[in-house]
Amino acid sequence: MAHVRTYNPSVRIGNWIEEVQLEEDKLKDFLERRANGQLLIQRSSGFMGRMSNPIQLSTSADGCVRFGDTIMVVNKGNPDRTVYGVGQHPRDDSALAIYIPDIDSSQTASGPLIVSGTTKLAPCFRTAFKVMPSSDSVNIGDKLRYGQPFYLMTAASESGELFVFSDVKRFSQCTEKARHQVVHLTAEKSFNCFWKIQHINPLLRLEYEHEPVLANDECIIQHCKTHQNLCVEEKCVIPTYFGRDYEISAQTCLDSHKAEMAINRWMLVMGVAGDQTYSIALNNTGSQEPIELKPSIK
Repeated sequence: MAHVRTYNPSVRIGNWIEEVQLEEDKLKDFLERRANGQLLIQRSSGFMGRMSNPIQLSTSADGCVRFGDTIMVVNKGNPDRTVYGVGQHPRDDSALAIYIPDIDSSQTASGPLIVSGTTKLAPCFRTAFKVMPSSDSVNIGDKLRYGQPFYLMTAASESGELFVFSDVKRFSQCTEKARHQVVHLTAEKSFNCFWKIQHINPLLRLEYEHEPVLANDECIIQHCKTHQNLCVEEKCVIPTYFGRDYEISAQTCLDSHKAEMAINRWMLVMGVAGDQTYSIALNNTGSQEPIELKPSIK
Protein backbone atom coordinates (compact mmCIF):
# COMPACT_ATOMS: atom_id res chain seq x y z
CA MET A 1 0.00 0.00 0.00
CA ALA A 2 3.04 2.27 0.09
CA HIS A 3 2.67 3.04 -3.59
CA VAL A 4 -0.93 4.29 -3.21
CA ARG A 5 -1.24 8.11 -3.32
CA THR A 6 -3.45 9.31 -0.52
CA TYR A 7 -2.87 13.03 -1.24
CA ASN A 8 -5.00 15.07 -3.63
CA PRO A 9 -5.68 18.86 -4.08
CA SER A 10 -8.92 18.67 -2.13
CA VAL A 11 -7.06 18.14 1.13
CA ARG A 12 -4.83 21.21 0.85
CA ILE A 13 -4.78 23.27 4.01
CA GLY A 14 -2.96 26.28 5.39
CA ASN A 15 -0.90 28.37 3.00
CA TRP A 16 -1.66 26.09 0.06
CA ILE A 17 -5.39 26.73 0.09
CA GLU A 18 -4.77 30.44 0.70
CA GLU A 19 -2.62 30.68 -2.43
CA VAL A 20 -5.24 28.88 -4.53
CA GLN A 21 -7.98 31.17 -3.24
CA LEU A 22 -5.83 34.24 -3.89
CA GLU A 23 -5.26 33.23 -7.51
CA GLU A 24 -9.00 32.68 -7.98
CA ASP A 25 -9.78 36.10 -6.47
CA LYS A 26 -7.23 37.78 -8.74
CA LEU A 27 -8.78 36.15 -11.80
CA LYS A 28 -12.31 37.15 -10.74
CA ASP A 29 -11.18 40.73 -10.07
CA PHE A 30 -9.47 40.89 -13.46
CA LEU A 31 -12.53 39.61 -15.33
CA GLU A 32 -14.82 42.01 -13.46
CA ARG A 33 -12.60 45.04 -14.14
CA ARG A 34 -12.23 44.08 -17.80
CA ALA A 35 -16.00 43.76 -18.17
CA ASN A 36 -16.47 47.22 -16.62
CA GLY A 37 -13.68 48.83 -18.68
CA GLN A 38 -11.60 49.63 -15.59
CA LEU A 39 -8.30 48.12 -16.65
CA LEU A 40 -5.41 50.57 -16.95
CA ILE A 41 -4.92 49.78 -20.65
CA GLN A 42 -8.63 50.41 -21.29
CA ARG A 43 -8.69 53.66 -19.32
CA SER A 44 -5.46 54.95 -20.86
CA SER A 45 -6.58 54.23 -24.42
CA GLY A 46 -9.91 55.96 -23.83
CA PHE A 47 -8.20 58.86 -22.08
CA MET A 48 -5.70 59.36 -24.91
CA GLY A 49 -8.48 59.13 -27.46
CA ARG A 50 -10.49 61.87 -25.74
CA MET A 51 -7.49 64.12 -25.28
CA SER A 52 -6.56 63.70 -28.96
CA ASN A 53 -9.98 64.59 -30.34
CA PRO A 54 -9.40 67.18 -33.11
CA ILE A 55 -10.66 70.74 -32.70
CA GLN A 56 -11.03 73.22 -35.53
CA LEU A 57 -9.05 76.42 -35.19
CA SER A 58 -10.59 79.78 -35.96
CA THR A 59 -9.92 81.55 -39.27
CA SER A 60 -9.32 85.28 -39.59
CA ALA A 61 -10.03 87.21 -42.79
CA ASP A 62 -7.77 90.15 -41.94
CA GLY A 63 -5.11 88.26 -39.97
CA CYS A 64 -6.05 89.76 -36.57
CA VAL A 65 -6.71 87.74 -33.43
CA ARG A 66 -10.14 88.38 -31.90
CA PHE A 67 -11.72 87.56 -28.58
CA GLY A 68 -13.47 84.21 -28.80
CA ASP A 69 -11.04 82.77 -31.36
CA THR A 70 -9.79 79.23 -30.96
CA ILE A 71 -6.02 79.20 -31.28
CA MET A 72 -2.88 77.24 -30.53
CA VAL A 73 -0.06 78.83 -28.53
CA VAL A 74 3.10 77.66 -30.31
CA ASN A 75 6.78 78.19 -29.57
CA LYS A 76 9.09 77.71 -32.55
CA GLY A 77 11.95 75.41 -31.67
CA ASN A 78 15.67 75.59 -32.20
CA PRO A 79 16.89 72.30 -33.70
CA ASP A 80 20.41 73.67 -34.23
CA ARG A 81 22.87 73.91 -31.39
CA THR A 82 24.25 77.25 -32.54
CA VAL A 83 22.44 80.48 -33.43
CA TYR A 84 24.55 83.37 -34.67
CA GLY A 85 27.62 81.54 -33.41
CA VAL A 86 26.23 81.17 -29.88
CA GLY A 87 25.69 77.67 -28.52
CA GLN A 88 22.15 76.85 -27.41
CA HIS A 89 20.26 73.84 -26.17
CA PRO A 90 18.41 72.12 -29.08
CA ARG A 91 14.64 72.34 -28.82
CA ASP A 92 11.73 71.10 -30.95
CA ASP A 93 8.65 73.09 -31.89
CA SER A 94 6.17 72.91 -29.02
CA ALA A 95 2.62 73.98 -28.22
CA LEU A 96 0.96 74.84 -24.93
CA ALA A 97 -1.01 71.77 -23.82
CA ILE A 98 -2.95 70.33 -20.91
CA TYR A 99 -0.86 67.95 -18.83
CA ILE A 100 -2.73 65.44 -16.64
CA PRO A 101 -0.25 63.36 -14.62
CA ASP A 102 -2.88 60.87 -13.41
CA ILE A 103 -5.55 59.30 -15.61
CA ASP A 104 -8.01 59.16 -12.69
CA SER A 105 -7.83 62.96 -12.34
CA SER A 106 -8.99 63.32 -15.95
CA GLN A 107 -12.45 62.00 -15.09
CA THR A 108 -13.29 65.36 -13.52
CA ALA A 109 -11.10 68.06 -15.00
CA SER A 110 -11.79 70.69 -12.38
CA GLY A 111 -8.16 71.80 -11.92
CA PRO A 112 -5.62 72.72 -11.02
CA LEU A 113 -3.95 70.92 -13.92
CA ILE A 114 -0.42 71.67 -15.07
CA VAL A 115 0.29 72.82 -18.62
CA SER A 116 3.23 71.49 -20.63
CA GLY A 117 4.83 72.04 -24.01
CA THR A 118 3.92 69.18 -26.34
CA THR A 119 5.82 68.49 -29.55
CA LYS A 120 2.70 67.02 -31.20
CA LEU A 121 1.49 70.09 -33.08
CA ALA A 122 -2.10 69.21 -33.87
CA PRO A 123 -5.18 71.21 -32.79
CA CYS A 124 -6.95 68.90 -30.36
CA PHE A 125 -8.44 68.70 -26.86
CA ARG A 126 -5.01 69.26 -25.29
CA THR A 127 -3.63 72.09 -27.40
CA ALA A 128 -6.60 74.31 -28.34
CA PHE A 129 -7.31 77.44 -26.28
CA LYS A 130 -9.71 80.36 -26.55
CA VAL A 131 -8.85 84.04 -26.19
CA MET A 132 -11.45 85.42 -23.78
CA PRO A 133 -12.02 89.02 -22.60
CA SER A 134 -11.16 89.93 -19.02
CA SER A 135 -13.56 92.89 -18.88
CA ASP A 136 -17.28 93.28 -19.47
CA SER A 137 -16.55 96.30 -21.67
CA VAL A 138 -14.93 94.02 -24.26
CA ASN A 139 -17.16 91.92 -26.50
CA ILE A 140 -16.59 88.64 -28.27
CA GLY A 141 -15.37 89.46 -31.76
CA ASP A 142 -13.38 92.55 -30.78
CA LYS A 143 -9.73 92.61 -31.80
CA LEU A 144 -7.11 91.61 -29.27
CA ARG A 145 -4.60 94.44 -28.87
CA TYR A 146 -1.08 94.73 -27.51
CA GLY A 147 -1.07 95.39 -23.77
CA GLN A 148 -4.74 94.41 -23.36
CA PRO A 149 -5.47 91.86 -20.59
CA PHE A 150 -7.18 88.62 -21.61
CA TYR A 151 -7.85 85.08 -20.44
CA LEU A 152 -6.53 81.90 -22.05
CA MET A 153 -9.32 79.33 -21.66
CA THR A 154 -9.45 75.70 -22.72
CA ALA A 155 -11.42 75.33 -25.93
CA ALA A 156 -12.74 71.77 -25.47
CA SER A 157 -16.26 71.76 -24.05
CA GLU A 158 -15.57 68.50 -22.17
CA SER A 159 -12.86 70.18 -20.07
CA GLY A 160 -15.16 72.87 -18.75
CA GLU A 161 -13.93 76.44 -18.38
CA LEU A 162 -10.34 76.17 -17.21
CA PHE A 163 -8.08 79.23 -17.33
CA VAL A 164 -4.30 79.48 -17.57
CA PHE A 165 -3.19 80.63 -14.12
CA SER A 166 0.09 81.78 -12.58
CA ASP A 167 1.21 83.37 -9.33
CA VAL A 168 4.30 84.54 -7.50
CA LYS A 169 6.88 81.79 -7.05
CA ARG A 170 6.98 80.27 -3.59
CA PHE A 171 9.01 77.48 -2.06
CA SER A 172 6.00 75.16 -2.15
CA GLN A 173 4.55 76.51 -5.42
CA CYS A 174 6.96 76.36 -8.34
CA THR A 175 7.80 74.12 -11.27
CA GLU A 176 9.14 70.71 -10.34
CA LYS A 177 12.44 70.78 -12.26
CA ALA A 178 13.32 74.37 -13.18
CA ARG A 179 11.97 75.74 -9.86
CA HIS A 180 10.45 78.73 -11.65
CA GLN A 181 7.03 80.35 -11.42
CA VAL A 182 4.37 77.71 -11.98
CA VAL A 183 1.73 77.83 -14.74
CA HIS A 184 -1.36 75.66 -14.49
CA LEU A 185 -5.11 75.59 -15.16
CA THR A 186 -7.82 76.57 -12.73
CA ALA A 187 -11.59 76.90 -12.87
CA GLU A 188 -11.66 80.12 -10.84
CA LYS A 189 -11.32 83.48 -12.60
CA SER A 190 -9.00 85.94 -10.91
CA PHE A 191 -6.37 88.57 -11.63
CA ASN A 192 -3.83 85.73 -11.60
CA CYS A 193 -5.36 84.54 -14.89
CA PHE A 194 -4.73 87.84 -16.69
CA TRP A 195 -2.22 87.79 -19.56
CA LYS A 196 -1.23 90.38 -22.16
CA ILE A 197 0.64 90.43 -25.45
CA GLN A 198 3.87 92.41 -25.82
CA HIS A 199 5.71 93.14 -29.05
CA ILE A 200 8.74 90.96 -29.64
CA ASN A 201 11.00 94.02 -30.06
CA PRO A 202 11.42 95.92 -26.75
CA LEU A 203 12.21 99.14 -28.64
CA LEU A 204 8.86 99.11 -30.45
CA ARG A 205 6.52 98.25 -27.57
CA LEU A 206 5.36 101.80 -26.96
CA GLU A 207 4.64 102.29 -30.66
CA TYR A 208 2.64 99.05 -30.85
CA GLU A 209 0.63 99.65 -27.67
CA HIS A 210 -3.11 99.13 -28.38
CA GLU A 211 -2.39 97.96 -31.94
CA PRO A 212 -4.16 94.75 -33.08
CA VAL A 213 -2.31 91.48 -32.51
CA LEU A 214 -1.67 89.53 -35.71
CA ALA A 215 -2.05 85.77 -35.86
CA ASN A 216 1.00 83.58 -36.54
CA ASP A 217 3.43 86.38 -35.59
CA GLU A 218 5.95 85.94 -32.80
CA CYS A 219 5.11 87.82 -29.62
CA ILE A 220 5.65 87.85 -25.88
CA ILE A 221 2.89 86.54 -23.58
CA GLN A 222 3.30 88.31 -20.24
CA HIS A 223 1.57 87.63 -16.94
CA CYS A 224 -0.15 90.82 -15.80
CA LYS A 225 0.40 90.37 -12.07
CA THR A 226 4.01 89.21 -11.90
CA HIS A 227 5.23 90.60 -15.28
CA GLN A 228 6.91 87.29 -15.97
CA ASN A 229 6.78 85.91 -19.51
CA LEU A 230 5.42 82.54 -20.56
CA CYS A 231 8.44 80.30 -21.00
CA VAL A 232 9.21 76.83 -22.35
CA GLU A 233 11.92 75.18 -20.26
CA GLU A 234 14.06 73.66 -23.00
CA LYS A 235 16.32 71.82 -20.55
CA CYS A 236 13.49 70.32 -18.49
CA VAL A 237 11.55 67.43 -20.05
CA ILE A 238 8.66 65.65 -18.33
CA PRO A 239 7.23 62.24 -19.34
CA THR A 240 3.53 62.13 -20.24
CA TYR A 241 1.12 59.63 -21.75
CA PHE A 242 1.65 61.41 -25.08
CA GLY A 243 5.45 61.37 -25.05
CA ARG A 244 8.09 63.70 -23.67
CA ASP A 245 6.88 67.26 -23.11
CA TYR A 246 8.74 70.40 -22.11
CA GLU A 247 8.07 72.00 -18.76
CA ILE A 248 6.21 75.33 -18.94
CA SER A 249 6.81 78.19 -16.52
CA ALA A 250 6.47 81.96 -16.21
CA GLN A 251 10.03 83.21 -16.35
CA THR A 252 11.56 86.15 -18.23
CA CYS A 253 14.83 85.18 -19.92
CA LEU A 254 16.80 88.03 -21.52
CA ASP A 255 19.86 87.96 -23.76
CA SER A 256 22.81 90.35 -23.70
CA HIS A 257 20.75 92.97 -25.58
CA LYS A 258 17.96 92.95 -22.93
CA ALA A 259 15.59 91.26 -25.37
CA GLU A 260 13.56 88.12 -24.66
CA MET A 261 15.16 84.88 -25.73
CA ALA A 262 13.56 82.35 -28.06
CA ILE A 263 12.07 80.37 -25.17
CA ASN A 264 9.86 83.41 -24.38
CA ARG A 265 8.63 83.92 -27.95
CA TRP A 266 5.23 82.51 -28.83
CA MET A 267 2.77 82.58 -31.72
CA LEU A 268 -1.02 82.61 -31.59
CA VAL A 269 -1.53 80.14 -34.41
CA MET A 270 -4.81 80.08 -36.32
CA GLY A 271 -6.06 80.11 -39.90
CA VAL A 272 -5.51 83.28 -41.92
CA ALA A 273 -7.15 83.70 -45.32
CA GLY A 274 -4.55 83.81 -48.08
CA ASP A 275 -1.59 83.35 -45.72
CA GLN A 276 0.62 80.35 -46.50
CA THR A 277 3.13 81.07 -43.75
CA TYR A 278 1.93 78.08 -41.71
CA SER A 279 0.30 75.05 -43.24
CA ILE A 280 -2.69 74.79 -40.91
CA ALA A 281 -5.35 74.48 -43.60
CA LEU A 282 -5.37 70.68 -43.26
CA ASN A 283 -6.09 70.94 -39.55
CA ASN A 284 -9.11 73.19 -40.09
CA THR A 285 -10.82 70.24 -41.78
CA GLY A 286 -10.57 68.17 -38.62
CA SER A 287 -7.38 66.30 -39.53
CA GLN A 288 -4.89 65.50 -36.80
CA GLU A 289 -1.88 66.02 -39.06
CA PRO A 290 0.77 68.10 -37.32
CA ILE A 291 1.28 71.76 -38.09
CA GLU A 292 4.41 72.40 -40.10
CA LEU A 293 6.17 75.60 -39.14
CA LYS A 294 7.62 77.19 -42.25
CA PRO A 295 9.72 80.34 -42.68
CA SER A 296 7.67 83.49 -43.11
CA ILE A 297 7.11 84.72 -46.67
CA LYS A 298 5.88 88.15 -45.63
